[in-house]
Amino acid sequence: MAVNWNQSKGLHYENLAKKYLVQHGLALLKQNYHCRFGEIDLIMLQQEVLCFIEVKYRNSMKFGGAGSAIPVKKQKKIVKTAMFYIAENDRFKQHPVRFDALLIQQQTDRQTTGINWIQSAFYSE
Repeated sequence: MAVNWNQSKGLHYENLAKKYLVQHGLALLKQNYHCRFGEIDLIMLQQEVLCFIEVKYRNSMKFGGAGSAIPVKKQKKIVKTAMFYIAENDRFKQHPVRFDALLIQQQTDRQTTGINWIQSAFYSE
């Protein structure tokens, strides 16, 4: 299957996020997990905490920047997808779960990238 420009760019920033999180002590379990409910960019473990991470990149503050890119509807899909992942992977059923966002924002000088890792960015209901 051919990868389009947006998918390629998305993968680049997911890899940047993965590298950043590994440097901060997380271990990668799965990248780009897909099921019938949706997809999750990164599934990682921080000690015993199972982290489901949504990666967002924005190159401008137009429309609110990266932080405004995870609406409630998307959050609900991520939670449902995470529950499906846990159901498929019995070993994680007793682990605490956290939903994080890693926001990558192109700075105004266009030469640097700001990374903001928000732990517990949203919660399951």
